[in-house]
Amino acid sequence: MIKAIFFDLFFTLVYPCYLDENEYNVIGISSSEWEKYAENRMLYNERAKGKIKTEREIIDKIVNSMPYILTDEQKQSILQKREERMKRALLTVDNKIIEILGRIHVRGVKTGLISNADIIDIKYWNESPLCELFDSVIFSCDVGMLKPETGIYQLAMKTLNVKPEESIFVGDGGSNELCGAQNAGMKTIFTEYLDCKTVNQKEKINKYADYHINSFDEILKYID
Repeated sequence: MIKAIFFDLFFTLVYPCYLDENEYNVIGISSSEWEKYAENRMLYNERAKGKIKTEREIIDKIVNSMPYILTDEQKQSILQKREERMKRALLTVDNKIIEILGRIHVRGVKTGLISNADIIDIKYWNESPLCELFDSVIFSCDVGMLKPETGIYQLAMKTLNVKPEESIFVGDGGSNELCGAQNAGMKTIFTEYLDCKTVNQKEKINKYADYHINSFDEILKYID
């Protein structure tokens, strides 16, 4: 019997799409070049594990790794645009997702969040309509662990007092999260409701997916 469903956040429940004006526009580079530096594994792990304590320091670390010299004003503008993008993602949630999370609760199943995120990513979490729909929230920057580390899933299950065989993890497959969930003993659902993957990406992710969904309401059939 399933007693808890755990969800990834970005690209599973919210989509942090770029806006009309974004971080990379301040520098005059492409989004792909910006991502190359912003998602550098070493820098990402540092901030997503909570080792960087201020929003501005996160931006400083990213831009200082680039071959460009930026003014203090430009750095502040990048921070503002990144915060605006994440705020919009957290506050603009698909209605079907909100509906299904509510229906899960009605069925007596607990909900948990397990997200790799830094302090900028989660700054507006408490204002999100998602906030009140979760019984437990685990952000990597708060606990010093990242998916797919087994420990972060174990902590989430311990928080809700459920066993692995009573748990399902739902995610888009980023950060090898479904593999991590399976290693922790959970069943896994690969969702493409918000973000459709390429054929090659699907092939890799499906290796660690017990189930696959394209519509968010399909989750309900796995908790009956």
